[in-house]
Amino acid sequence: MSRLATAWHSDRLGREVEVVRWGEVGTPVLFFPTAAGDAQECERFLLVEALADLLAEGRIKLYSVDSVPGMVWLGEDDSASLGARVQAAYGEFVARELVPAIHADCGGEPIEIVAAGASIGAYEALMAILSYPDSFSRAICMSGTYDLSKFLRGDGGEPLRSISPAEKIPRLGGARLETLRRRFVLLTHGRGRWEEPAQSWRVADLLGAQGIPNRVDEWDGSWDHDWPTWRAMLPHYLRQELLP
Repeated sequence: MSRLATAWHSDRLGREVEVVRWGEVGTPVLFFPTAAGDAQECERFLLVEALADLLAEGRIKLYSVDSVPGMVWLGEDDSASLGARVQAAYGEFVARELVPAIHADCGGEPIEIVAAGASIGAYEALMAILSYPDSFSRAICMSGTYDLSKFLRGDGGEPLRSISPAEKIPRLGGARLETLRRRFVLLTHGRGRWEEPAQSWRVADLLGAQGIPNRVDEWDGSWDHDWPTWRAMLPHYLRQELLP
């Protein structure tokens, strides 16, 4: 299994961003880290090892990218106004810089990408498919944290509302909504320590009201908001349901 780490300066974000890729061929899966995690977090916490069979079989190419918004929110400045601006810029970075880089790495074809993530990463995966459904076909959102008030201080006004799923989903319309109705969002969580199942159900209700295909899967109480849960979930869903 090959591994390639790259980084470049993004003018949109005003900083260098790292992207790591594992594997050679297969469906591209973009994994968003937890909290303020970097692109290599999923390797340190053995998620890459958990996906080793899928990578070896050529079923997936796994990509991960620095969680720039989480780094800002949790380590630099937690003001809502700045947090909203950074998240908006990160979305543009994903769409205008990262997605083209993934396409180039996959031979230049505009292949659809599976978005995935855990905790804050689940929020980023959801935002990726909601904002850019032409690029992302499915989202696997594990133990999602979708309420940004947990991390951001103060009133960010309209910019903050624009990056809140609770505000963004009801506003969807037009061609973007029609495309999303041909996509799929999986919301999965355990019922163990530190999990907040109500957040997944709230998002599912909002998606369902807009006719966007989705499903909530609850794993039993022995599954915590932690890496052992996500190491079990992601290979399970990729292999059993979401890969061609």
